[in-house]
Amino acid sequence: MQSRRGFSWVVLASVAVLVGTGVLVVAEDLGTIGENRSSADKSVGVCDRTLSGAEPSFPTFRSASRPAEASEFLGTSSLAGPTPTAEASSQQPPDRQPLAQEKELVSASAGEADTAADGKLRIICFGAHPDDAEIRCGGVAALWAAEGHHVKFVSVTNGDIGHWAMAGGPLAQRRTAEVHQAAKILGIRTEVLDIHDGELEPTLQNRKLITRLIRDWQADIVIGHRPYDYHPDHRYVGVLIQDSAFMVTVPFICPDSPPLKRNPVFLYSYDGFQRPVPFRADVVVAIDSVIDKKIDALAAIESQFIEGGALGSAETAPKTPEQREAKRQQVRESFRRRFTDLANRYRDKLIELYGEEVGKKVQYAEAFEICEYGRQPNREELRRLFPFLPK
Repeated sequence: MQSRRGFSWVVLASVAVLVGTGVLVVAEDLGTIGENRSSADKSVGVCDRTLSGAEPSFPTFRSASRPAEASEFLGTSSLAGPTPTAEASSQQPPDRQPLAQEKELVSASAGEADTAADGKLRIICFGAHPDDAEIRCGGVAALWAAEGHHVKFVSVTNGDIGHWAMAGGPLAQRRTAEVHQAAKILGIRTEVLDIHDGELEPTLQNRKLITRLIRDWQADIVIGHRPYDYHPDHRYVGVLIQDSAFMVTVPFICPDSPPLKRNPVFLYSYDGFQRPVPFRADVVVAIDSVIDKKIDALAAIESQFIEGGALGSAETAPKTPEQREAKRQQVRESFRRRFTDLANRYRDKLIELYGEEVGKKVQYAEAFEICEYGRQPNREELRRLFPFLPK
C-alpha cells in the first residue's frame, strides 16, 4: 500500500514538472513572438537615401504599424502622414526602398473628388517625373481648368536624381515645390509620389497605387506615357496605366477604394519613338490661347530647364542673374519651337478637327493617342471630353 502511494506521489511530481516546463516554454515562445512582432512593427517606415554619408534630409512620413497589404514598392504623397520620432527614424533599414501603407495612399487623396457630381470633367495625368506631365499636358490642362473642369497631375517618382549638382531629399523637395508652382499657374492640382527617381517598377503594389489614384479622382480621362520610351520610369508608368485600365472597374481589387462605374478614356501623351510602333495622333489640340501660361509653368521648373537637370554641368549652368534671365528666355523660345513643330507635324489632324480655316492657323499644339484598353469614345463623346474643340 505504501509502495503504491509512493509511486503515485512520484507520478504527480513528474506531471507537475512537465506542466511547469510546458508553461515556461509557452511563456518563452510568447515572449519571443512579442519581441518579433515589436521589431517588425518598428521596422515599418521609410529609409531615405543618404548621399556621401549625410543624414537623410527628405523624410517620408509614415505611421508605425503595417496594414494587411503594406508594400515595399509603393509611393505616397510627400506631404502625407505624421512625423516619425527620432528613435523610429534611427531604426530604419539602410538599404530598403520606401515602405508605404496602401490605406494611407487612399487617404492622401481623400476629399479630392468631392466635386464629382458638379457635372464637370475630371482628368488625371501621370508623368514619370516632376516635369513630364507639365511638358506633355500643360496646355490642355490649362484649357480644361479655364472651363472649370478638374485636372490633377501626378508625378509617379519624386525626381531625386534629376540634377547634376544635387540629389536625394533636397532635390525631391525642390522639384515638388517647382511643380506646385507650375500647378498654380495652370490652375490645377498636383501630387508627387515618394518613389525614387529611376527605380519605378511595374509591381502589383504599384498597380494598386495607380488604380486607387484613378478611382479616388473619379476620372473621366486618364493620360500617361506610352510604354515605349528611352527612360524606364516613363515605360513603367505606361505599363502601370495599361494594367489599371480594366482594374479600376473591378470591385474586389483594392476593395477599400470604390470601383469606377464607367471605365475612363485612357490616352497616351505624345512621344517621337518609332519602335515597336510609332505614336498615332488621335486628338490634336490647339493651345495657342494658353501657350504663354504653359511656358510660364515650365519656366518655373528651373532645376530642369534653367539649370539643365541630370545632364547639366557647372560649365553650362547660369552663374549670374543676367545669365539666368538669358537662359530663361532661351528656354521659352525653345519650348515655343517644340510645340510649333508638333502643330506642323499634325497639321492635317488639326484641319480635320478644327476645319480648314482655323486648322491652318494653329501655331502650337499638343497631341494624344487613344489607348485601346480603356473606353473607346466616338466622335461626339470625344468632343464632349475635349469641349474646347469646335462642335
